[in-house]
Amino acid sequence: VGGSVVDNKQSLIHCVELVRLLLSTTQPRLLHFIPSPHPTPHPINLTMKQSFLLLGLVATASAFTSPAPRPVATSNTALFGGARGGATTLEGKKARVATVKELLDKSEMVITVPAGGITVSQAQSLRRSLPQGTTMMVVKNKLMSRAIEGTTYEPVGEMLKGANMWFFIEEDIGGTVKSWNSFLKDNGKRETHTILGGNIEGTNYDSKGVEAISKLPSKLELIAQIAGSINAVPTKLARVVKAPGMKVARAIKLAGEEVNKE
Repeated sequence: VGGSVVDNKQSLIHCVELVRLLLSTTQPRLLHFIPSPHPTPHPINLTMKQSFLLLGLVATASAFTSPAPRPVATSNTALFGGARGGATTLEGKKARVATVKELLDKSEMVITVPAGGITVSQAQSLRRSLPQGTTMMVVKNKLMSRAIEGTTYEPVGEMLKGANMWFFIEEDIGGTVKSWNSFLKDNGKRETHTILGGNIEGTNYDSKGVEAISKLPSKLELIAQIAGSINAVPTKLARVVKAPGMKVARAIKLAGEEVNKE
């Protein structure tokens, strides 16, 4: 206060410059309320009203700054936590498509179900219950579309709607469907997560068709039945051959006894 008029003006100029610099990085729209310290060659003549406005803006500048963005909370489902069905890089997407193609080559059938509303822990429990040879995976529709190109599974493209989870089944179709139905029962999802469809040998089936196919004997069961039938043939044949042989032997023996009597 006790300084010269020139010093006071220089101090005010510095304050104005600092405030304008602060506002230029936070709230540029407020700059027109603050006079430029060098608008013209004329000396600055700040009024008392402008001085109080300047001090008020300095005191409340923090109130106009935007708060730091908070992380968005995401649902803890099978679609999050790095398992969204897609990759974030081009190389990752190519690797995903290659993996799906490999699974399709080994699969006897693929089945799709809704993926939403399934937590990570539920998905892990379901995966552990699946029979050997069945792979469960959430695949983004665009990547699945690329994977089925040029394969017998191209008709699957008709099922690529919404968020899908896929079962790639090598052999045990019945065991896979049974595991899924048990999962729905245990988690109360029968009404919301019924099977959407499936494909076997290039033909699409709805949920009823998939259920019907799941009740058919698997390859292993058919092989066991055929093997059992083949093993039974020699035994039955031996019995058939043996029975007449015994009768012939008895007849010969009886005939010999009659000859000896004579």
